[in-house]
Amino acid sequence: MVQIDIQRNKGESLSKQIYQSIVDRIRSGLLEEGSKLPSVRSLSKQLEVSLVTAVKAYKQLEQDGFATSIQGKGTFVKAKISEKKKVEAMPSYDWQLSLQDYLPRSQFSRYHIAPQKVHLSSSMIDPKLLPNRYFVHEVQQVLSENPELLSIYGNVQGDNQLRSEMSAYLKRSGVTSTPENILVTSGLQQSIDLVARTFVGPGDVVVMEAPTYPGAIDIFRGRGATILTVPVDKDGMRIDILQNVCEKHKPKVIFTIPTFHNPTGVVMSLKRRKQLLDIAGSIHCIIVEDDPCSEIYFEKKPPVTLTSMDQFGNVIYLRGLSKTIAPSCRIGILTASGSIFNRLLAAKANADLGSPLLTQKAILPLINSKRMIDHSKKLRTALKIRRDLVLDLLTSLSPEGVSWTIPEGGLNLWISLPSWIDSHLLLSEAKKQQITFLPGSACYPVGQENNHLRISYSYINEELLTHGITTLCNIFHAAISSQKISENRPNF
Repeated sequence: MVQIDIQRNKGESLSKQIYQSIVDRIRSGLLEEGSKLPSVRSLSKQLEVSLVTAVKAYKQLEQDGFATSIQGKGTFVKAKISEKKKVEAMPSYDWQLSLQDYLPRSQFSRYHIAPQKVHLSSSMIDPKLLPNRYFVHEVQQVLSENPELLSIYGNVQGDNQLRSEMSAYLKRSGVTSTPENILVTSGLQQSIDLVARTFVGPGDVVVMEAPTYPGAIDIFRGRGATILTVPVDKDGMRIDILQNVCEKHKPKVIFTIPTFHNPTGVVMSLKRRKQLLDIAGSIHCIIVEDDPCSEIYFEKKPPVTLTSMDQFGNVIYLRGLSKTIAPSCRIGILTASGSIFNRLLAAKANADLGSPLLTQKAILPLINSKRMIDHSKKLRTALKIRRDLVLDLLTSLSPEGVSWTIPEGGLNLWISLPSWIDSHLLLSEAKKQQITFLPGSACYPVGQENNHLRISYSYINEELLTHGITTLCNIFHAAISSQKISENRPNF
């Protein structure tokens, strides 16, 4: 069975919602090429919609090249001709299609780790920019002095020493949190998941920015949330629109990335941060403040965090260490107050009984050391050089009609193309030249826009960046030129 989410009070046609849900699963790889879709009769019965609605959704899938219908056999996810033999040669697992799953989409299962030579699709830092040798030395020393670490479990809440060090670390950023209100998680993805599984159930309203971090969309969609979106501009989330949304729908959670927003790189202004807190306080709503990159600023420090201004316990603050110190350790930090924290701690116990102790002890000497402070400064300089290189290349090589953000920090740059260009088609062309990026549609919870893409300038060196951006600009030129030729072709 195919998991399809529809919301009858959403204001969007049911056929379009069915279409988009199936497209999400195809793009996530959850529906493989050649997979048979449910018949229109079984689909209409499963979703309690009319046959006309189901037929309309399938026709749209066919028109857009996602599915093909074979008379007497059914409707199938469209397969690439070049891969048909490979699919036919594999053992048949068709029986698995009868198993119901509850995954509406999983964008990172396809885009997060890609084998292409020029890897622009993931917000990761070049391993050569991280203090690997120093880290190896510290890990060896920790193990030699405490070999029993390999034989004992850690605290569910997180190692006591690490939480004390993290309290001091966060204080440098203006975040006041005691060790008792810090929860160590297995990366920020688990932090978001703990919030969702604790406070979000089917039909609960979650407000997200549009666009936003795909991994968070996947989690909240998986909980059956009704997701409403608020656009961002150069000053972050549009608070005027958020106000209207909150008055009508009373959300349970507002998820935001106010500092070096993923994917656009913009920073929410201090004024809007205060307004957001006021709104959340007035409707007793949780704010999830995702803050993975606030230390990676290029010119000036960003405004103070939402949680540092929070007086009534509305904010759950998430901070990651994986990107800037040791990605393989997967250490995230969650802070909250009151009963919210207690319930999140219970969810953590249910999830895994605590993160690995070895990785927590391994990064302990790094967090507040002078070496790591110096490392952060060098890292900002190196990433600024790469960002500036990409901006220079785009300015000199991109065609008219292409625009982009200028991030003041973080790892990503958001590119917008003419509205009639589908970035998925550009990705197919880029992959032929061993280049990958993240299609912008992955960053929209609802009402997807296909004419954007996100590139991360942080993972590859300057030489590969130059090659990758130059090639992408050539692909942009070809796409725009082909449209102009088509428009100017005379009709006979």
